[in-house]
Order: sequence, then structure tokens, then C-alpha cells
Amino acid sequence: MARFAALLDELSTERDVVKANMFGMPGIKRRGGKAFCGMYGDDMLFKLAGEDHARALSLKGAHLFEPMAGRPMKAWVQVPPEHVALYADLARAAEASLEA
Repeated sequence: MARFAALLDELSTERDVVKANMFGMPGIKRRGGKAFCGMYGDDMLFKLAGEDHARALSLKGAHLFEPMAGRPMKAWVQVPPEHVALYADLARAAEASLEA
């Protein structure tokens, strides 16, 4: 949870975002808007599109979020904690993709 809290704090200084619950887990969304990232176990989830989606999936250990076996959520990429240094950039990209 410390990684999630740090990410929320960092994003809150530059964007109008709030903590939210999504899929029964902690998430981050635009105030009054949609969620774009969250925490699942030790991993972070990011709702991404285009090149950002492909870049996230290319990270070692990253994969499509699949809350139910056989039903991946194609826009959501699950990224393990070994890539914590990229979380803020991925979250910014995910938040920006809400415009698309």
C-alpha cells in the first residue's frame, strides 16, 4: 500500500485525482470521473492505449489484467512492483488516455 499511497500523493500534486475503489481494490480516478489505475495485490494496474499500452506490456512480468480466468480486460495492464520507478509515468499516460 505504500507504493500506492506514494503514487496517489505524487499525482495529487499535479492533477485533480482522488482515491477510489475499483474492482474491489484501491484505485485512482479523476475527481468526478473515471478510474485509470489501481492496485491489485502487489501489482499496479493501468488503463492504457496505443504505444503506452504496448510499452507497458513489454515490461518483464507485465500482462493484461485478468480478474476472471479467460476474461482479460484488454485495456488494463498489470505491472509488477519491480517497475515501481515507471509507475508515475504509466499513471500519467493512463490518465491522459481518458481523453482518447
